[in-house]
Amino acid sequence: MQRWHLAAWRGLLAFGLLAGLVTFAEARQLRILTSMPPALTDPFIAGFRKLHPEADVLVLNKNTNAGIDEIARGNGRGFDIFWASSPEAFAVIGQHQGFDATDCPALDGSGHASFALSSIGWARRADAQVFMPGDWDDLLLPAYHGRIGMALPSHSGTTHMLVERLLQVRGWDEGWRYFLRLTENLSTLTARSFGVIDGVKSGRFDIGLTIDFLAGVEPELDFRYGKPVMIFPAQIGRLARAMEPALACDFVGFVLSDEGQQLLMQPGVGRIPVSDRLRAEAGTAIPAPMQDAIRHQWQTYDAALAAGRYWAVNAIFDIFISDQLPRRRDLWARLRALRGQVPAAELASVEALLTRLPLSEHEADRAALNSQPGRISDLMALAPEQEAAQERWAAAAAAQLDAIGAGLAALERRAARRQP
Repeated sequence: MQRWHLAAWRGLLAFGLLAGLVTFAEARQLRILTSMPPALTDPFIAGFRKLHPEADVLVLNKNTNAGIDEIARGNGRGFDIFWASSPEAFAVIGQHQGFDATDCPALDGSGHASFALSSIGWARRADAQVFMPGDWDDLLLPAYHGRIGMALPSHSGTTHMLVERLLQVRGWDEGWRYFLRLTENLSTLTARSFGVIDGVKSGRFDIGLTIDFLAGVEPELDFRYGKPVMIFPAQIGRLARAMEPALACDFVGFVLSDEGQQLLMQPGVGRIPVSDRLRAEAGTAIPAPMQDAIRHQWQTYDAALAAGRYWAVNAIFDIFISDQLPRRRDLWARLRALRGQVPAAELASVEALLTRLPLSEHEADRAALNSQPGRISDLMALAPEQEAAQERWAAAAAAQLDAIGAGLAALERRAARRQP
């Protein structure tokens, strides 16, 4: 859902009183496209307008992937700023020459800059009875059957980072094996990142996979980082074909200034600034796992790698997991029901097939396949290579699950014959 924050229009009633200072003709409108929540954007907009009273600020809130599509199509509505948590989103837009750093000292040659640091983990209600998972593998335990929620990576930039984190830390095959195993414990896949937080708070599910800043500002939630902690630099950039490039440069400069960086540490914002000095001054307000990860940088996030297979990773998750989630959960239930009734080795072979992605990393990272970022369900037309891959992968997913179902049926018949 798109949400307009009409700071621009709320100020119209005041123009009569301010006519002597700022005329309507002199007003300048800054247009921001972002996936950031209003809790973050509103303080920055308020602070910026104090410095630039002539500026009207109009914010369109879209999920990250939809925002990428908007810019990849040419930024036809003339947005000035793109602002998001996903570093690969900026790499993808950069591949489409979507940023402009000309005559903007706040920006380097890429046209965008890091403004905050984040990482991924999981949240639960502080008053929950369920055990808080200690690590990523704990989330696969039977205790969490049907109790975990996450967002669709094709709709959520932060969840795309989560998927890429596992793929980069564990490797292609093991990373996908993890998510295919996780399907047994998934309760739902939400349309947006905010849906995970809402689901945990309302009790729809007990554990939500999320990013730190979304959970950290909710007093009723506990959050734990997944280790090793991987740092994700949230970024802001000035877009090519911006309507107000100079004003956009001023806004980026404000976000990166000491005043802007200090806004990140407000209780309602809960972000970690990129400023080394401000982080040092914050002391223990910065979570210890993040302090250690920032200090040692033992596991870095490869945004370029993620960008190079952006469409493919989203498509694979949708085709093999999202679209097949009810069927996969049923297959897991049938598999578990056969324990003790048939040889363990035969169950292990079925489980191995249920947790194997029948696609190689090489097939996913081809440039032609990821030439445009549009997601499967988006209105943006797929490239011929993408359409062919989508059909081929959907057929492979169906054939694989058909084979698993047939194998389980044979084991079930054998187990039934052994019943007295």
